[in-house]
Amino acid sequence: MGRFAHEAVAVDPQTHTAYLTEDANEPNGLLYRFRPTASGGGYGSYRFGGRLDAMQCRDGGQIVTDLSPFRSPGTRLRVEWLPVADPLASTTSTRRQFADGEVTRSRKLEGAWWGNGRAYIVCSFARTSDGSQAEHDGQVWSYDPRTSTLRLELRLEVNEDPGGHGADIPDGPDNITVSPHGGLVLAEDGDGAQHLLSVSMDGSTHLFARNAGNDSELTGVCFSPDGRTMFANVQSPGTTFAITGPFSSAH
Repeated sequence: MGRFAHEAVAVDPQTHTAYLTEDANEPNGLLYRFRPTASGGGYGSYRFGGRLDAMQCRDGGQIVTDLSPFRSPGTRLRVEWLPVADPLASTTSTRRQFADGEVTRSRKLEGAWWGNGRAYIVCSFARTSDGSQAEHDGQVWSYDPRTSTLRLELRLEVNEDPGGHGADIPDGPDNITVSPHGGLVLAEDGDGAQHLLSVSMDGSTHLFARNAGNDSELTGVCFSPDGRTMFANVQSPGTTFAITGPFSSAH
């Protein structure tokens, strides 16, 4: 499925297409699509190989080289997929196999989750010092394969004082899950305090939980099949919490 700085994957259960994020810079990483050769999606089917593509977005006909400047939730970009010539990166890393201006990049492509017929993708942050065109403290995008469009779901402004007055201002989203009760849940890996954030259907964020024990990131949020229990981890020292509802259908 490609040799690169793998971060997360979201799998379409209908087509078994995998959407993979790359956490890399110099140059910034890409979003990849892997379509397996084997039909049926049975156990081990990915071993038979497939085609690896990189995302190219267009805005009004112009190729988008960087996702960071987009600010308005609801923004839609047209998506095309370009084949990666050498997925094994035998001589050149996958993200360097494309010329400048040919594909769409983003700094800190992190969490991914499939839900609502879409692949949700997290850009944890962007800084101009890392080669980004604009700065933010988090974006969430969703890709709809039925319409070949990427939609901005959430954007977080730069937190100017995460260690002080801005300790409870959301920043640095990483892991993501789609809540069975509607909306999204994000786990932070930002500066200052670390939180679980609920994102409502209207795109507003709410602090759901805070790691009061240390400054370690929260990870791996998921729900039990009946939707009554949320599981979340604290990366260090490696603790898993089971959080029971009731959970609001609005969040």
